[in-house]
Amino acid sequence: MAAVRRYDILDTPPDAAYDRVAALAARLFGAPVATVTIVDEDRIWFKATHGLEGVSEIGRDPGLCASAVLTDDTTVIPDTMLDPVACSNPLVAGPMGVRFYAAAPIITADGYRLGTVNVLDTRPREINEADSATLADLAAVVRDQLELRLSALHVVRAEQERRRVEQDKRRAEEEARQRAERDKAAIAAFASTLQRTLVPPALPAVPGLELACHYQTASPQEVGGDFYDVFPVGGGRWAFFLGDVCGKGAEAASVTSLTRYTLRAAALVDADPTAALQALNTALLLDAAVGTRFCTAVFGLLDPAQDGGFTVTLATGGHPPAYHLTPAEGGGVRVEAARAKGGMLVGAFAEAAFASRTLHLAPGEGLLLYTDGLTEARTADGDMLADTGLTDFLAQRPVAVSAGALIEDTVALLGTLPDTERDDVALLALSVPTPDAVPAGITTTAHSAAAPTAPADVSVGQENRRP
Repeated sequence: MAAVRRYDILDTPPDAAYDRVAALAARLFGAPVATVTIVDEDRIWFKATHGLEGVSEIGRDPGLCASAVLTDDTTVIPDTMLDPVACSNPLVAGPMGVRFYAAAPIITADGYRLGTVNVLDTRPREINEADSATLADLAAVVRDQLELRLSALHVVRAEQERRRVEQDKRRAEEEARQRAERDKAAIAAFASTLQRTLVPPALPAVPGLELACHYQTASPQEVGGDFYDVFPVGGGRWAFFLGDVCGKGAEAASVTSLTRYTLRAAALVDADPTAALQALNTALLLDAAVGTRFCTAVFGLLDPAQDGGFTVTLATGGHPPAYHLTPAEGGGVRVEAARAKGGMLVGAFAEAAFASRTLHLAPGEGLLLYTDGLTEARTADGDMLADTGLTDFLAQRPVAVSAGALIEDTVALLGTLPDTERDDVALLALSVPTPDAVPAGITTTAHSAAAPTAPADVSVGQENRRP
């Protein structure tokens, strides 16, 4: 019972992921009824049903689910009328007249049985060992869904508690301010503080790589929905991501927070970029508080190469392509859009597919990731900068490409564009210094934050040369 409570699944609203398991079980077994149940202290609660309308729970009578949950193996009753315990169950003796029953227990990783995935028929029948294994696999799918939901709940609850503590602190500080400025200052400080919790306070030191970033919200009174991060995943490898949550304000910020921490947690379990996006997609769909919000994202994995560069694996989920800048023969810079074929929006569809591609980031080369606030910015003529304008701008880079200079120049480009209808902009640049490059140490790049009452914040571009 403690394990059941741990997953906080009882009496939750219907969920399409579990409904699909019940429907799939009924279709695979050619049965009229299939269910996903959780066994409570005094009831059998139905998380999902197929072919059993209007029933949300039944008593914990022996014979079917209450008996099946006591074993680790698949329970099969070919004819319930011949079973001395099952024959008295209300589903058997009542109007439904169940004659066949098969169930596989939903077993947690630490060995607790939470409930069952069941197949019921109104006629006696037999199933083979392969069918029993299939039913057990469906129960394992339910368990995996529960684990993903639990992981997301832990992330959200921890973040909510942390934000609650910070908000209490900010509220106490604001009460000390002058009364005439209290309301305006409280709104601006809240937006600025919350925004800083959604992006890393500083870029990490990655050996052999120069990093630089930029973040600017459209309004000092609103929390933006863009996000990025760079962090280690073990074995000398580093992960990075950048993306954009649909919408703005506090609701978008809560989704941004869930997104960032879910991607971090997923990457530590499986560093494959496509798997990380799939985990995020599941977490967003499972969290009822997210509603219909979704996001776009690029997730990358850096694996050091022997030539001093990096093998970069990029997975995309509905996000604009990253740009790979390489020195061109005869001078100049060649700009290539690092597109992966496919890559659907994250958090919009349970069946979303995500694509990936691999490229090599050699010394003297760079990679730019950005949100659509850059390409959708309007020029003085009223036209969008668009992919064409951004490509032309990047092609003017000097050789070799420097992440710090790339961000500084891109921010300068934004400064020449009108502020009308400006969206949030997040930029993340990576470059590999050439062997003869002079270490730049820590350089400063322009970085605008949401706070209107304090000087503009500064992000840090860092270059770290391997010994």
